[in-house]
Amino acid sequence: MNPPLRLATFADAPALRELIATSARALQQHDYSAAQIEAALRSAYGVDSQLITDGTYFVAEAEGAPVACGGWSFRRTLFGGDDQPGRQADRLDPAREAARIRAFFVHPGWARRGLGSAILGRCEAEARAAGFAAAELMATLPGVRLYAALGYEAAAAQEVPLAGGLTITFVPMRKALS
Repeated sequence: MNPPLRLATFADAPALRELIATSARALQQHDYSAAQIEAALRSAYGVDSQLITDGTYFVAEAEGAPVACGGWSFRRTLFGGDDQPGRQADRLDPAREAARIRAFFVHPGWARRGLGSAILGRCEAEARAAGFAAAELMATLPGVRLYAALGYEAAAAQEVPLAGGLTITFVPMRKALS
């Protein structure tokens, strides 16, 4: 049985940063170089305090520690933690724009147990209840497999700039929420 989901709080931020780093280093090592992962941990990956403030970021916790996290947003920013440049906090129009699925990470010891799917289902239900007819996200390469299995359609991969002149490949994906 999977641990229940709860809303993330600011008190969770240090443990979430640790979870994100552990998840990225273990589960992305076959898709990205160590240098790409470390650079992404300084910008593209990380805790997004706006999601916590908005009450749209969820945590699954086991034995007192987060083992999975993810959220959705009604704001324009598509991906990235607090340190990601170019963030946009303005609100989306649910009548014409898609909700954002954001910041999913699972502890490697809890991978492939349905936690990502459970969090995604909760996010999609809340986005639908807020009037959104679609959801979109920027998937990591390992994330593409999960999202495709759950009905998201991929667009062309994009190279996103990171610190130190590196780039990382992400894949925009979209799903109707009807």
